[in-house]
Amino acid sequence: MLHHVKDLSPEQRQAVENLLGRPVAEDESVSIKGIRPSAIIPSRLSLDERKEALERLRHYFAKVDEQRKPVSDAEEEEIINEALRSTRPNFRPIH
Repeated sequence: MLHHVKDLSPEQRQAVENLLGRPVAEDESVSIKGIRPSAIIPSRLSLDERKEALERLRHYFAKVDEQRKPVSDAEEEEIINEALRSTRPNFRPIH
């Protein structure tokens, strides 16, 4: 469903901006799509295989975390914001 920002209520516009993580312009349009759970492709892995995959991911990320240099909360937030800006050029953090 396509919505023109200029036609949104203030509450709807705020919700869209919160979801996008940036302000939206009057001349923008927003597309919204709902997905029902039945549309999600079920896993082909057994419960045991999913548990094993999850454990391997936890182990991998624990190793990554061990090698990470410590940063302050402010540096961490700036790193995340920079990553968002690199994928969403108009991204502006909401403070």
